[in-house]
Amino acid sequence: MASSSGNANSLPELREIPVSSLNPADTPVLRIKTDEDVELWKRTRGYQDYGLFLRRLAESVVGYQLPYEDPQPDKAVTAVIEMLDKLDTWIDEIPPLPTPQRFGNLAFRTWGRRLETECDTLLHSLLPTALHPAIPFISPYFLTSFGSFTRMDYGTGHETSFALFLLCLALLRFLPAERRVERQVVLILFVRYLRLCWRLQDVYKLEPAGSHGVWGLDDYFFLSYVFGSAQLRDQTEIAPSAVLHPPLPPTNLYFMSIMRIHEVKSGPFHEHSSQLYSIATGVQYWAKVHSGLFKMYEAEVLAKRVVVQHIPLGGLLEWDVEQRQSAATAASFATMSAPPMAATAAPWASAAQYGGSTPPATTFSSPMRMPPVSYTTGLPHAHRSLGPHGTGRRASPGGPIVPARAPLGPTASTALRPGVVPSTMAPPPPPPSASQAPTEGGEKEEAASRSSGPS
Repeated sequence: MASSSGNANSLPELREIPVSSLNPADTPVLRIKTDEDVELWKRTRGYQDYGLFLRRLAESVVGYQLPYEDPQPDKAVTAVIEMLDKLDTWIDEIPPLPTPQRFGNLAFRTWGRRLETECDTLLHSLLPTALHPAIPFISPYFLTSFGSFTRMDYGTGHETSFALFLLCLALLRFLPAERRVERQVVLILFVRYLRLCWRLQDVYKLEPAGSHGVWGLDDYFFLSYVFGSAQLRDQTEIAPSAVLHPPLPPTNLYFMSIMRIHEVKSGPFHEHSSQLYSIATGVQYWAKVHSGLFKMYEAEVLAKRVVVQHIPLGGLLEWDVEQRQSAATAASFATMSAPPMAATAAPWASAAQYGGSTPPATTFSSPMRMPPVSYTTGLPHAHRSLGPHGTGRRASPGGPIVPARAPLGPTASTALRPGVVPSTMAPPPPPPSASQAPTEGGEKEEAASRSSGPS
């Protein structure tokens, strides 16, 4: 069934980047090293392109089921699928080694070295000659799309790398920016990628990368749930709680991912997949599931430094932080140099109070001088009018600096320091007066009364 949603037509078209505009010195490199870099990346043009690309892909599959066949398959989509088929044959040629490790068969590193060696050759065969100069801008994402060959693991960061690889092909218009082609990318190409990654994980026993355990959505994937919930979004026959009753038909990516979990995990579903169980029992409509998964993907994947620090950025995925910061700085200076503004008179200020005429509005110069802020309290310092006994400040603008008054006694910094004599000391107490001085007889009587005790 086709989608009846109007959101697909409301999304803007993905921009096109000509190959001639690429700077050979701006190839993708690792740029995210701190949490501040993550926030900078979220303001770049490349991040915005990726978000738009994902939403276009999701909107293209609303109301469509699997298996999907297009009567007019796109040649570019077919070419990428054939390349993935070739990678699948390498698994047969590189069997797993008989090692006792629970995770990470060493043969996966051999598979990865072969990919690194033949990556450029594969992309040269995939792309037309006119796009060959863009291969250095695409290959970093393709190489990191199937797992880490060093750690022998796979996670949502590698899935994101493959989605970014597809984004690069779309920005170059190797993949046409058409709704029909975008639907083939999800329902045919991405499904083929999933099956290849599942086989890599099973044969080489890849460890989940950065898994949250029972608190995570899935040990390996996330986008399959985003696209699958988009397929189910506008229908009402199947409720989200249907995932609690396996086996599920492979009619969408959401059900396929759920059944994959049942294949690799044992035990109650609510224990090993608590997030998916909460969605099934707590969300009533697929539209809410879909929008929530998009927000969760942005927060738990794209906003996590431990995930995106391994993604190279630059080139087609612009890292235009410096340009945007310069534009923001120029805008701030333009605001500071704005013409003076007149203050609005208070509503209670009547003309009668000023002799029948309204008081003149006070004009503030721009920029306004703000009071300095304390770095310890975060509050602005209060301006005080200092008299002749100030603390070393000028008593008036342009006036002489008045020295501070000396303390009357030892301060906390001098009284308890051995060997330091305060510069000023308080005067000694006055001697007792003659009327208060005790007599010798009085002292003896007082001592006798203390020694005798109570009677």
